[in-house]
Amino acid sequence: MFIEQPPKAFRALYPQAIFRMNPEEKSVYLTFDDGPIPEVTPWVLDLLRKENIKATFFMVGDNIRKHPEVFQMVVDEGHRLGNHTFHHVRGFENSVNSYMKDVELANQTMKTDIFRPPHGHMRFAQYHTLKKHFRIIMWDLVTRDYSKKLKPEEVLDNVKRFVRNGSIITFHDSLKSWNNGCLQYALPRSIEYLKKEGYEFKVF
Repeated sequence: MFIEQPPKAFRALYPQAIFRMNPEEKSVYLTFDDGPIPEVTPWVLDLLRKENIKATFFMVGDNIRKHPEVFQMVVDEGHRLGNHTFHHVRGFENSVNSYMKDVELANQTMKTDIFRPPHGHMRFAQYHTLKKHFRIIMWDLVTRDYSKKLKPEEVLDNVKRFVRNGSIITFHDSLKSWNNGCLQYALPRSIEYLKKEGYEFKVF
């Protein structure tokens, strides 16, 4: 549960970061990390188009460099773009200066005002610098679709168990999520479940 739905103690580390939207509103915010990936992202886009859903894609700048045509597909579909650094760097392993340079390099292409840290952590100095330039979007529910330890059915169960009003839900348009079959199984079924439960899909 610590991973799927971060506790108050973890949320308190980054008090101005956004972990959950309005708890009084029956809505969810669907997000995807680590793309764009040509084997995965177009499939996600097709599904979202069929379901008439807009989502937020927290993208890795180097993946945009390698796959500009897939990046443009996300833009053309009208989805929200978020910065996920250029090299998917870990905050704890980098200085403030090197981390911010990587973030700024990514933003040359994305030109967005929202940011999500890879692996969900930042040094406090990084956090305090980032919040001056971005809305920092964390999550209320991470599906763990990337995990080799979970079966696709368990990823879907995570959504059903932990979703609530205002949840920011994190999937990954990545090869990890794709190659283990979790994304293909859990994402369409999660959307079906969320719609059946009456949730509205929103973006930031």
